[in-house]
Amino acid sequence: MSSDPLVIFTPSGKRGRFPVGTPVLTAARQLGVDLDSVCGGRGICSKCQITPSYGEFSKHGVTVAPDALSEWNSVEERYDTIRGLKKGRRLGCQATVQSDIVIDVPAESQVHKQVVRKRAEARDIVMNPSTRLYYVEVAEPDMHDPSGDLERLVDALRREWELPQLEADLGVLRTLQPALRKGEWKVTVAVHLGDDSYSPRIINIWPGYYEGAIYGLAIDLGSTTIAGHLCDLRTGEVVASSGIMNPQIRFGEDLMSRVSYGMMNPTGSDEMTAAVREGMNTLFVQIAQEADIDRTLIVDAVFVCNPVMHHLFLGIDAYELGQAPFALATSDSLSLRAVDLDLKLHPAARVYILPCIAGHVGADAAAVALSEAPGKSEDLMLVVDVGTNAEILLGNRQKVLACSSPTGPAFEGAQISSGQRAAPGAIEHVEIDPITKLPRFKVIGSDLWSDEAGFDAAIAQTGITGICGSGIIEVVAEMRMAGIVDAPGLIGSAEQTGSPNCFADGRTNSYLLFDGTENDGPKITVTNNDVRQIQMAKAALYSGARLLMDKFGVDHVDRVILAGAFGAHISPKHAMVLGMIPDVPLDKVTSAGNAAGTGARIALLNTDARREIEETVRQIHKIETAIEPCFQEHFVNASAMPNAVDPFEILRSIAPLPDVKFNEGSGQTRRRRKRPTSTS
Repeated sequence: MSSDPLVIFTPSGKRGRFPVGTPVLTAARQLGVDLDSVCGGRGICSKCQITPSYGEFSKHGVTVAPDALSEWNSVEERYDTIRGLKKGRRLGCQATVQSDIVIDVPAESQVHKQVVRKRAEARDIVMNPSTRLYYVEVAEPDMHDPSGDLERLVDALRREWELPQLEADLGVLRTLQPALRKGEWKVTVAVHLGDDSYSPRIINIWPGYYEGAIYGLAIDLGSTTIAGHLCDLRTGEVVASSGIMNPQIRFGEDLMSRVSYGMMNPTGSDEMTAAVREGMNTLFVQIAQEADIDRTLIVDAVFVCNPVMHHLFLGIDAYELGQAPFALATSDSLSLRAVDLDLKLHPAARVYILPCIAGHVGADAAAVALSEAPGKSEDLMLVVDVGTNAEILLGNRQKVLACSSPTGPAFEGAQISSGQRAAPGAIEHVEIDPITKLPRFKVIGSDLWSDEAGFDAAIAQTGITGICGSGIIEVVAEMRMAGIVDAPGLIGSAEQTGSPNCFADGRTNSYLLFDGTENDGPKITVTNNDVRQIQMAKAALYSGARLLMDKFGVDHVDRVILAGAFGAHISPKHAMVLGMIPDVPLDKVTSAGNAAGTGARIALLNTDARREIEETVRQIHKIETAIEPCFQEHFVNASAMPNAVDPFEILRSIAPLPDVKFNEGSGQTRRRRKRPTSTS
């Protein structure tokens, strides 16, 4: 007798088997998936919209048939007729499980909305945008001068502003004559000054003196999130910032899963391209509404992304990036028309994509290099952009090396038993008392610790829902400092550790962080598998950094900069206890926030910076971790906390770590004997 169908939800990663005919909403509720519903499953509220995915998912070990969900029914048909459902969407209360299925819960269907924490960092930027406004007075038509209105406008711009010969799109020609006459031959024009692949041209025209603004977008297209900063192209001011989850997550949380999906499914690459472009346009609507502007005033955009996202966004199959030698279709910068990428901005808007550094080191790393400028540093600077795929730069004025390391989604809270992405209610900071071995914590949405007066009232709206990436890093590091987990990564028993929160969990032990079951809340624990996931992620990150240090011929760095939205929320001390980053004084570990987004903003507002990063990328030396034999050795050593070989002497002077070792099933704590001192 075959087992019940497997239902897998993304982005949470939660899964379970359910009988044929189970409504998707019921399966979500039983698994604790964050899927909204107000009407009680009557098909009225539409809050429970889901997106099923079909095809072969090698990561999940399932092949989803086209009939994996029940057929479209009359309730969905009625709702779609009246209000409309996005293409591919179903109502979770109406669609029932028929066979193995992968289901994405889009952000708008989640009760606890994702917090995309990629804010715009304060930065002084020299203004030199590619698109500018020019006020000009145009000669009126004359019976004795047969030239057209456009020709006289171009002549006036050349005469008054010393602009080169300009072209104009058809859309400008359609509005040109009414604008000139309404403005009594005085107009303001928006001119894109062009680049190596695009001639200077007029892209918009207003009658008289236009007192408004034109805008540009700096977009950080990440594997997990898409973040955008809307900038005034006259002043450089960031007028709005917004972000969404990358809708490609339903095809795989990590990059190689998406490459695999494209390989296994004939239309897979096209599906992922369509999904990310649709998500991009959703972000544009969101950010324009936040700024209260018309989207057609956005005339320029700069994108940074990793190589796989780069290809899938452009509509290029990422197949070659899934196998050695990881060849890019192109590593050069690109200047394109927004309409050619199905992006709904100004009809003549331009898109600039920063160059990639190598097959697994993308335009996002180039943007970080532009933002943080390791090649201009006197100190040896290690820059780590922490994410699903970590980009690492090491350099000074002498040279800059770069590599990427596949950390996976554990730092985002994925593949963690009680993990979730950053949202109100998620545990984000943890402390464990070294004496009682009991925890306290903070959740997103409140500044109070869980043992402080008023905490329960402060979180009444959000509750406590799970633990996000920064929280899981802190709790594992705190467990290591409190002697609850040993260097190899084993959690001890209550007897071994002296903590009443340790309990037997199958063949290993787990640690109780929060028990809300008395009030129908979740039981949040840290399992030994959770520790293993963090060990593998941090080992991959450290091994990449250590490999670059080997290539540079050094055994230490002067400074560590944590970049990326996630990097901004990592505690340097906890990161070092885990062995995520090399051993340096804590005051030498700083956060650059969303450095990739900052680099994109610099390139948006200063065209000279585009030329600068194109030259810089040509000089960066790329290291491919996949073919370096010592990478695996570093990875094995880095699996211990903080490391099995590297001494971490600075860390041990700050936070001495208990010298404990727990043997599975022994019930004993073995302490390492000190080596006998020499008697000679």
